[in-house]
Amino acid sequence: MNIVTEVFVVTFKIIWSFVLAGAKWFIPQREKSVEGQVCVITGAGSGLGRLFAQEFARRRATLVLWDINRESNDETAEIVRDIYREMKPSAGSSDGVQELPLFQPKVYTYVCDVSKRESVYSTAEKVRKEVGNIDLLINNAGVVSGRHLLECPDELIERTMMVNCHAHFWTAKAFLPKMLELNHGHIVTVASSLGLFTTAGVEDYCASKFGAIGFHESLSHELKAADKDGIKMTLVCPFLVDTGMFNGCKIRKEMAPLFPPLKPEYCVKQAMRAILTDQPMICTPRVMYMVTFMKTVLPFDAIVCMYRFIGADKCMYPFLAQRKESTNNNESKTGI
Repeated sequence: MNIVTEVFVVTFKIIWSFVLAGAKWFIPQREKSVEGQVCVITGAGSGLGRLFAQEFARRRATLVLWDINRESNDETAEIVRDIYREMKPSAGSSDGVQELPLFQPKVYTYVCDVSKRESVYSTAEKVRKEVGNIDLLINNAGVVSGRHLLECPDELIERTMMVNCHAHFWTAKAFLPKMLELNHGHIVTVASSLGLFTTAGVEDYCASKFGAIGFHESLSHELKAADKDGIKMTLVCPFLVDTGMFNGCKIRKEMAPLFPPLKPEYCVKQAMRAILTDQPMICTPRVMYMVTFMKTVLPFDAIVCMYRFIGADKCMYPFLAQRKESTNNNESKTGI
């Protein structure tokens, strides 16, 4: 094929991709079944991780829950078991006798510090031996230091980078080889809108989420280059979620109704919809797509002007002050 013909073919494919993307806004996409599939969720002990576990449990997936906190992880497992017990059996036979489902999902819990690659690799090996191959990997674990750059200890900066970014490398290296062998699997990166655009005072968090998104996008291209179309990738970029992680964060009061913190349940339901329809990326709310686009085309001074108008330039400062006060109070109690 000569270059001129190829240009026309590529142009047609690009236009057609826009048509298909637009059609998905109006035509509901069929959700795939994850019944019987093994799903690993990091940071499953609380917040979005716990909600993801509940959603996958309702769809009869086998859950493998990872968290650094054994107690909270066990609590999530109990919630999942309750969901399993409440699920109705399969349809009854013609004589009215109900039949038990052919597959009974299970939940497994593992204590794992995803910031340490040795912990990730050893836990992944346990999963392979005790559960088997995995089908879905939900990289959800995340932390925030909540300190200004010059006030943040190096150890906290390193931990933020390790948990929010480097851990994605370790989990992918642990589970991707089998996915490649089978040409089957789904990797989900739970990032943040702060990995697409930034604000002041959370340099370590923004850098870690930018890194996670860069890793996700590069891996997506690598899978496409290897023609591994059976392995799906979904990037989840929510606006600030009301999980308590960023308590105190505020923008200009007149603008606050337009950009409220997301309800965790809404965020996870939107993410689940994207995962189950193999959507490559989901931003919630949809206005985040526009904000990201504007960042790429507007001059930096224009962005600063908009930030100041909205109150986004210092929106994290109340959160940082709250964190600092809480830290000082804890240190005072320890001193007493």
